[in-house]
Amino acid sequence: MDIIKMSKEHIEECADLFIDVFTKPPWNDTYNSREQVITFFQNYIDNNYFVGYVLKEQTIIIALSIGMKKPWINGMEYYIDQFCVKSDFQGKGIGSYFLRLIEHEIQIEKMNAIMLNTESCFPSENFYRKNGFQLVDGLITLVK
Repeated sequence: MDIIKMSKEHIEECADLFIDVFTKPPWNDTYNSREQVITFFQNYIDNNYFVGYVLKEQTIIIALSIGMKKPWINGMEYYIDQFCVKSDFQGKGIGSYFLRLIEHEIQIEKMNAIMLNTESCFPSENFYRKNGFQLVDGLITLVK
């Protein structure tokens, strides 16, 4: 398995992976169209702070992580906005392996931390905690 920086050539396959994972339980997301998801990925890649990775098993993308460099007082951080592993590969340690590879890559890129949001009480919360992520006391997410 190889980690590769995500580029425009990966958008179509990443969109299909994203739709496949997030339209299933526990997420059950719905999208207006595949084109909507492709545009989402294109907008991310066009952002000058974009950071994204794919994990390939031979020629197939089996996991993805998209986000951005986030400036902070102590330097740049990697903010993961979306992270997923192909359904057939979940529960086999692939996501944890991918996160370790990402940690190595961001150190090379001079980023010193990873942060993210996820749904509480979803399997993703346990996954991230198992991989060393901690809840930040007093931090909440607000949306308007």
